[in-house]
Amino acid sequence: MTYNIKGKNITLGDKTKEKIEDKLNRISKLFPQNAVATVKISAEKLDYKVEVTIPMSKRLVRGESTQQDMIAALDKVVDVIERQVVSYKGRMRSKVRQNIAFKAEYEAIPVMEENLVDEDLTIAIEKNKRFELRPMDAEEAVMQMELLGHSFFVFINVDSDMINVVYKRKNGTYGIIEPEN
Repeated sequence: MTYNIKGKNITLGDKTKEKIEDKLNRISKLFPQNAVATVKISAEKLDYKVEVTIPMSKRLVRGESTQQDMIAALDKVVDVIERQVVSYKGRMRSKVRQNIAFKAEYEAIPVMEENLVDEDLTIAIEKNKRFELRPMDAEEAVMQMELLGHSFFVFINVDSDMINVVYKRKNGTYGIIEPEN
């Protein structure tokens, strides 16, 4: 695995980068050898925010943590990513065992949440992201949403050929938003 380590509001020395690589080596066995892990570390007041993003066969695995200690935040992110990948691989094995056809060519590119800023009752859209929608079933969309650690995911439903949104509810269950015909 190759590491792309970036610091924001912080200077990362060689020893620190070596520690980060050592921590990430724990999960490198879960990914192909040519995988690239992008690590972003930023200092925010008294805390360190660590974000790790790893592409996995057209899917993204992402973890984020904020702690007062940078290494503690990194450990937490590594744990989150490990749980996500193990869970994802388990679901894929289960799907294969159930003899459900999994269409690898229909995998989604993730939706990133837009950040809205409320200033004097005007809405300013701070960030705009574009993505390609690909067909998948609702279960695959939920898996992708969980891999990214987001609370919603936009996709094209394979059954209805319409744009749908899956979301995580406050009670831990999932919901789906479908347009009316």
